[in-house]
Amino acid sequence: MSLDEDVVAAIYRDHGTALRRFVLSASRDPHLADDVVQETVLRVWQQAPEITGSLRSYLFRTARNIMIDNYRKAQRRPLEATERDLADPVDPAERVDELLNRVLMEEALLRLSAEHRGVLVALHYRRYTVQEASVQLNIPSGTVKSRAFYAVRALRTILDEMGVQR
Repeated sequence: MSLDEDVVAAIYRDHGTALRRFVLSASRDPHLADDVVQETVLRVWQQAPEITGSLRSYLFRTARNIMIDNYRKAQRRPLEATERDLADPVDPAERVDELLNRVLMEEALLRLSAEHRGVLVALHYRRYTVQEASVQLNIPSGTVKSRAFYAVRALRTILDEMGVQR
């Protein structure tokens, strides 16, 4: 194998499954998902020396852009009968952005300490009050508040490192 083949194989090995799952959640077409993943990896491989920040974030943003480009191309040509029947009323660009944000946030949360992640999940995803989170996590409410403060600070730093724009 050449060096280039090794790099492409490493990208597929390390990120291919998550990338395909992301694309499938937006398109539901396994063949299209494979095409998008392949094009994403090739584009990222070509841009590798210029990438700053998280490779994974760059991969997901590139896949998002490819899916939006594909959607726009499809809008310029008449839909076939079967495609018309399967057309989604939700704007695909919005759906892809939402999925990308979810994936990036999940990755960022996994980089937090278990204590910080637990507090943020309780307060922001499960919508617990500070008191409810205190009971659920079995820690004083003051600790919930301070962990939430420092967790949000750490999360902002992680998102900046990942190259996520606010």
